[in-house]
Amino acid sequence: MSLFRLLIRNIVHRKFLSLLTVCSIAITIAFIVLLSLSKESVEQGAKKGYGPFDVVIGADGSQTQLVLNTFYHVGIPTGNIPESVLQIVKNDSQVEKAYPMTTGDNYNGYPIVGIDAEYFLTRYGDQQLHEGGLYKQTGEVVIGSYVARTLGLELGETFAGAHGLIDQEVHHVDEEHDGEHDGIEHEEEHDSHANLRYTVVGILPSLNTPDDRAVFTTVDYAWAVHETAEDAKEITAILVKPKSLLGAQSLKQELDKFAKVQAVYTSKAVADVVNLVDSGAQILNVVTGLCIVLAAISVLLSLVAAVNERTKDVGLLRLLGKSKSYVWMTLIGEGLLLTATGLVIGLILGHVGGFVLKDALFAYGGIQINPLMWTTSHIYIVLGTLIIGLMASIGPAYKTYRMNPLTLFKA
Repeated sequence: MSLFRLLIRNIVHRKFLSLLTVCSIAITIAFIVLLSLSKESVEQGAKKGYGPFDVVIGADGSQTQLVLNTFYHVGIPTGNIPESVLQIVKNDSQVEKAYPMTTGDNYNGYPIVGIDAEYFLTRYGDQQLHEGGLYKQTGEVVIGSYVARTLGLELGETFAGAHGLIDQEVHHVDEEHDGEHDGIEHEEEHDSHANLRYTVVGILPSLNTPDDRAVFTTVDYAWAVHETAEDAKEITAILVKPKSLLGAQSLKQELDKFAKVQAVYTSKAVADVVNLVDSGAQILNVVTGLCIVLAAISVLLSLVAAVNERTKDVGLLRLLGKSKSYVWMTLIGEGLLLTATGLVIGLILGHVGGFVLKDALFAYGGIQINPLMWTTSHIYIVLGTLIIGLMASIGPAYKTYRMNPLTLFKA
């Protein structure tokens, strides 16, 4: 009987314990792979989330909140700034491109973002739209690929937006005077949004950025909805592509002089978010370490049980002339085979889990897991798992290896 067939027979003979060992290894590996994919995706998504716009200008408040809302369409804006700030930025000789952004409305929970259509050319080059073309006038919209896929929107369809960055229904309260007043205000606000019908004129290709889950239109959409007077126009943020880092620094220093206006280095704010994620990941790393220890103990217990069950079989093999190395390989090989089986299943489960969770993570935070991504982390996972399996196998195998054949057989 070949060594491999003997290993398979021994594993099948102890079905329950072998299955338990493989499952513990597979679940541990799947968890590690999913954690690795999430971490890699967060880092990659964070880096390419803001494109060439190294500076963002907005209202005073949290820098992280400003960046997350502007580029990742997460959370709420820090506020609005006067439109006049835009002209100051555009007149700066160190600014290559500057685009105003207005936001604050949504359609079915997806943010409606007002921004110059040239933004897409600066951010994504001459990449072709999936369908249609860019908007040219108020009321025309271009929708992200994820929005189109999720809501089933097609070219030519029309819809009305809603106030806020989540989908909200209008509630009318009639019990008290104040409730009636609030109900009237909400109704008027609802009517003002219903008066502007958006028409889908273009669908973006899959960009694998947060822009996939947003609705884009002209900057003046918010002014049109709320009938804003010319001297009261405000914008949410300004996306700036400076000519150099030195230019970005001088622009920031100039704008810091203005009251209630802040200029933020995008990369720094994003790095703060990634560091925060890494801090949270350290807790998961501790949990992962405990899972690895449990998996190693599972392999060890499985092999100890195998040695105790097959002591007579091992003694018989030795009496039949099988070498110590052969017996050694049967025990080591069994541990490695169980480990390798759990490893393969775990890798598959981890990537399947990434595929299942990618839409949920993308819808929540604009970060998309690539379930087909393979990185150097996978190499460490494979090597580490096999080494742990080998180390757990050596103890029981060495104990049996040193015993006398007659002692084994009598036992």
